[in-house]
Amino acid sequence: MQHLHTLETKEEAEEQLLKLLGPKRLVSDRDGTEVVYKLFGELTWRNLYALGLHNLPELKIIQSQRDSGDAYDKNRHGEIIAALENISRVLGLTIPDHWR
Repeated sequence: MQHLHTLETKEEAEEQLLKLLGPKRLVSDRDGTEVVYKLFGELTWRNLYALGLHNLPELKIIQSQRDSGDAYDKNRHGEIIAALENISRVLGLTIPDHWR
């Protein structure tokens, strides 16, 4: 399991935890005088999407528009893919070809 995301409220963290697949846990941690909540789980694109991270929900919309032949923002698509390439190198994930 890896640290996936940090949240400020327990309620939001518990809600996000339910969206994760596979082994997962929620831990609280003091950050100075504040308590933060850290989500741990399997590092997968599916879990990152479920948390709404790295513009993955926006990418899904763009892909849907592209795949249906509708107009879509090619520049934004390129920006998201470029960012995901950097993220994939850091996290050790492979970007699926159909996202490109």
